[in-house]
Amino acid sequence: MLCYQVTKRLLDTCVSGGALILSSPLWAAISAAIALSDGWPVLYRQRRVGRGGRVFTAYKFRSMVKDAEKRSGAVLATENDPRITPVGRLLRKTAFDEIPQLLNIFKGDMSWVGPRPERPEFVRQFCQEIPGYDLRHSVTPGLTGVAQVYGRYYTEAADKLKYDLYYIQKQSLWLDFRLFVMSWLITFKGRWDSTAERR
Repeated sequence: MLCYQVTKRLLDTCVSGGALILSSPLWAAISAAIALSDGWPVLYRQRRVGRGGRVFTAYKFRSMVKDAEKRSGAVLATENDPRITPVGRLLRKTAFDEIPQLLNIFKGDMSWVGPRPERPEFVRQFCQEIPGYDLRHSVTPGLTGVAQVYGRYYTEAADKLKYDLYYIQKQSLWLDFRLFVMSWLITFKGRWDSTAERR
């Protein structure tokens, strides 16, 4: 297991570093599209819970209107959510809004593959309502994973936990590779808004 963890971290660092360089034109294009259509800021920062319950700042390209939760507080996105901008809908379909999380992977906050990191507000709620929910935090959270690929956006948190626990029990470089490839196929088809969880 130690060999797997060391190898996985090495791959996370190398692949995310290369992806940051290769994606630089996309950063410029997406930033311009967001700024021209809905103004600044183009990045959205959000607190997420990582391995061991440590809270970190996750980065995303902004896909919702500015101050979308200023009055309501933390609220999950819904189908045809009016807070999502036209550019944001395209970003969500392709998962391009997640590109800034390459920084989180490079820093070690996240991995390419693992349970999706959740917001502290929802973690507190789910830990009270769902037995074993905190087990998700025994591994580094990921950009993609079993729940992201095989789950649906509106799949209940308890059912998504089953996917996450399956990954924690079966994690391997081969499983990581399969999920990584499947995620890219979904990205190329532009189906992330209908296929996986998009929080």
